[in-house]
Amino acid sequence: MGHHHAARSHGGALAGLASWYGPGFQGHKTASGERFNTETLTAAHRSLPLGCRVLVTNEANGRSVVVRINDRGPFGSGKVIDLSHASARAIGMGGSAPVRLSRL
Repeated sequence: MGHHHAARSHGGALAGLASWYGPGFQGHKTASGERFNTETLTAAHRSLPLGCRVLVTNEANGRSVVVRINDRGPFGSGKVIDLSHASARAIGMGGSAPVRLSRL
């Protein structure tokens, strides 16, 4: 694993709580200029580059999904990432879940 950006175990914003954002955002413009679609595997993150892909692992059940960052957030919620509904469903997440992020 010669990644120069391998996830630090519990430093930075690569581990923490994920939330998901859904119906109220359907069709809204995201920070990347795309329209938000709750059924695509995308997510919002405060600092990762738009368009980069991230492996999100639900630490509660070990399930993971690869999402594309296309929006900014979550803001002021104590969460590290906001998943689309499809992304949240893919890892069996309810309202929120402890997750680990690895940039691909």
